[in-house]
Amino acid sequence: MSEMFCFQCEQTAGGKGCTGAAGVCGKKADTSNFQDELTGALIGLAKAAEKGRPTAQTHKVVIEGLFTTITNVSFDNASIRRQIANIEKEKAQLGSAFAANYDMQKLWNDNEDIRSLKSLILFGIRGMAAYAYHALVLGYNNDEVNDFFYKALRAIGEDLNADALLPIVLETGKVNLACMAMLDQANTETYGTPVPTKVPLTIEKGPFIVISGHDLYDLYQLLEQTKDKGINIYTHGEMLPAHAYPKLKAYPHLKGNFGTAWQNQQKEFDNLPGAVLFTTNCLMPTKPSYHDRVFTTEVVAYPEMVHIDDDKDFTPVINKALELGGYKEDRRMTGINGGDTVTTGFARGTVLSVADKVIDAVKAGAIKHFFLVGGCDGAKVGRNYYTEFVQKTPKDTVILTLACGKFRFNDLDIGEIGGLPRIMDMGQCNDAYSAIQVASALAGAFECDINELPLSLVLSWYEQKAVCILLTLLSLGIKNIYLGPTLPAFISPNVLNILVENFNISPVSTPDADLKKILG
Repeated sequence: MSEMFCFQCEQTAGGKGCTGAAGVCGKKADTSNFQDELTGALIGLAKAAEKGRPTAQTHKVVIEGLFTTITNVSFDNASIRRQIANIEKEKAQLGSAFAANYDMQKLWNDNEDIRSLKSLILFGIRGMAAYAYHALVLGYNNDEVNDFFYKALRAIGEDLNADALLPIVLETGKVNLACMAMLDQANTETYGTPVPTKVPLTIEKGPFIVISGHDLYDLYQLLEQTKDKGINIYTHGEMLPAHAYPKLKAYPHLKGNFGTAWQNQQKEFDNLPGAVLFTTNCLMPTKPSYHDRVFTTEVVAYPEMVHIDDDKDFTPVINKALELGGYKEDRRMTGINGGDTVTTGFARGTVLSVADKVIDAVKAGAIKHFFLVGGCDGAKVGRNYYTEFVQKTPKDTVILTLACGKFRFNDLDIGEIGGLPRIMDMGQCNDAYSAIQVASALAGAFECDINELPLSLVLSWYEQKAVCILLTLLSLGIKNIYLGPTLPAFISPNVLNILVENFNISPVSTPDADLKKILG
């Protein structure tokens, strides 16, 4: 029986690493090992690209390969093997068909500090690749981002010491900022600037499709193909912010949001009378009660599940929704805290448009502090910390949030300040770019450093996109970040000491203790 080693997500077994026959995410050992082989092949391709001339197709293969290895993306060995074959084809095109691939066991068995630094780079570029992919399908790319993927992959495969690796760790964060800026441009130029939008959680009677993940292009294609078919469309998880984009919200059959965060899907999809489309990560192993109505697209894959190819013909999804028929009557659903609506759309365009109002509120003492409480959600015990933290924040503070961690508290009504809601959902995980732009603008207005603002970052993490965002914050010199619910298993004690000494990263403790420490 094959065994695996994986410690890239927050829920890894025992806080140390998933070994044996399967991981906590449901990924089997042979699939994990194929993903290691895929990563080793990408490192080989990066070495080949040093002497050859990588093309747009080479870039695409690298981005897709890295994206595939993010937690909860692909559980399908056949699709991973096809990607490995595509990598070998690209190596041949570069004239290096026999360039050696990297054995990932060398990394997993390396000195713990070297392994830690290389893991930060690897997991960071996996997250960055997801953002680059979403931009790429909209026709946007960036030479700095593409070039760095090769540089980072080569660094993982080389015998570098800690002094050489640490600058590349921070460069990963710096380049990811450029990648998030590219995706922000791609989304807003294609779909418009997000506007604050109240989204219902009730599911109306009749046929419906739930679309999950992050890819707005897939949602747009689905809306186009269903606009006259009597099928309602509901977002799920990180697709929620799509409701705020003018071009997408213009479709009247984009009705609302289904359910809560990704880790609840096995319960919320049980015997679901609708079809589900997964466009990116967050797919969990399905249960028999709904396996036949889940579809995948892009690099998401699961054995024996219908996959929608690049032609984006969603006919199988549409037919399944019509066959199932939906609920017979409207079904009232709620968030974790009982609310029946959530609000999104407070991206940088909206917040900066009222910056003068926010600045005046700070100067007048109406707003005493800003908290960015966001990141990934997950199932591990301890994530109720974030709900309690938001509930206990003083009434003269504002909570900025993003990514799926917000589902812990985004249905709470905690009031307003000067007509602005105290909870402002800035969007998906990649919309950390918006938060950074808002923080920079406030720092400019108050003529101070970002670290001198009355702003605290309280972040939750689960997978690799959160890793690259953390690296981006560190590359900007942002300090005093609270991180939880646990610290990454792949960060060694010595590397953790570097982060603590240079950036004062703290693990979350209790809401009361952390609020007291922050607010004094």
